[in-house]
Amino acid sequence: MPSKSRPDSLLVSAGLLHSKGWQVAIIGLGTASVQLDTSVNIAFPAITRGFDLTIADIQWVVICYVLTYASLLLALGRVGDSVGHAIVFRIGLIWSAAALLLVSCSPNYGAMLAFRCLQGVGAALVLSCGAALVTSLYGEERRGRALGIYTMMMAFGLMIGPLLGGALTAIFDWPAVFWFRIPIAIAALLLLLLLRAKPGSPASRADDRLDIVGGIALTLGLVTMLLALNRMRELSAVWFALLSAIAFAAFVLRESRAARPIIAIDVLRLPGFAMLNLVSVLANLAAFSVWLLVPYFLARVPGYTLTGSGAILAAAAAGAALAAPIGGRLVGRYISAERLAIAGAAAIGAGLLLLSAWTEQTPTFLRVVGLVVQGIGLGLFQLAYSDIVTSALPLRDRGVAGSLVLLTRTLGTVTAASIVLMVFDSLRSNHSFLEAFHQTFQLAGMLAFAAAGLLLLSHRRIGTT
Repeated sequence: MPSKSRPDSLLVSAGLLHSKGWQVAIIGLGTASVQLDTSVNIAFPAITRGFDLTIADIQWVVICYVLTYASLLLALGRVGDSVGHAIVFRIGLIWSAAALLLVSCSPNYGAMLAFRCLQGVGAALVLSCGAALVTSLYGEERRGRALGIYTMMMAFGLMIGPLLGGALTAIFDWPAVFWFRIPIAIAALLLLLLLRAKPGSPASRADDRLDIVGGIALTLGLVTMLLALNRMRELSAVWFALLSAIAFAAFVLRESRAARPIIAIDVLRLPGFAMLNLVSVLANLAAFSVWLLVPYFLARVPGYTLTGSGAILAAAAAGAALAAPIGGRLVGRYISAERLAIAGAAAIGAGLLLLSAWTEQTPTFLRVVGLVVQGIGLGLFQLAYSDIVTSALPLRDRGVAGSLVLLTRTLGTVTAASIVLMVFDSLRSNHSFLEAFHQTFQLAGMLAFAAAGLLLLSHRRIGTT
């Protein structure tokens, strides 16, 4: 059976497209069709006006999309490991293009949310196999560099999204932040076809098949957990939490007995591994507060256009794009991944505290500095975390490893969409917008520092055992 460590038949090509650089660029282009979803954040005020929504309502634009792909990532990562990462990646591009068209044509808010769920399925297909394709191009000895490049590509998509989103929303209104990504997905698909690849499924083995029962239990557990977080102020949260606990218990029981589990339960017992994943959720929860609240702050500043606001918001992703490849070269040779993750989480907190001091008179330069510091911290943390998780799982589970990294990141994102907006709304009921903004980012900054502290304590405890 062909090795799963190479990116299926993406390596089988000729001419210019045969080079690693071009293949990585094509994978990055396909991934960008998903990562450019940050263009939607800068369009939040326009969507709010277009459908006559409150600021609290906008969270569902994030939750419907992210909850869908978060619940599917691990299962689809296992599918990619079994049938071929390139196959799943290409199907994801086709699905994403169709879903983006539907969202951009949404006749009402309910339809938009339904189509965002469909878009989430396409995102899960693409993201579950992107990291596996890139890391397999470079080999294990250069895994850190490969992950640095992939993290940088992801950050570039995050960075360009607000820039394009602001300009397109100003000209064409909010549907443009969806339809402009359709040609990007199609272009990546066509370039993959030019590789003349033949990504047929590897021969199946009994222990290579997806554990469907485990996948259903995992999906149900994730969905109900996120709904419980979202509805914390309602009695229904208790029932969602109970159902989530039952589903996760069933998942653990099933995976402990499966010949080829979605994720080996033993890996969760590795020293510090569970804590590391919790810290990833907390760090990303804190960091995503930028994408939720900063667009509304910038919309209140006199003299800022949508394009200008998008450029300022993009500074956060620019910091991550700058830091990730540098971190990829440093990790393992000059600094351990664990220490780099601690430094990254602390930098996230520092950047968020800088944001908490913003006023309408704050110079644009200082606003950019705060966003860049936060972005640098996020880039370093995500790179280090990816390296730790990838090294902890077997080579044949590379799709699952990449999916686990994205899953914890996504859990942080969805949790932020619920908790950060809930905290902000609660503060806003008794304070001005600016005071609520300040206090929310102070809390987010302290959460990032707490994540760094937990990781530091865990690292020290492991080092002494």
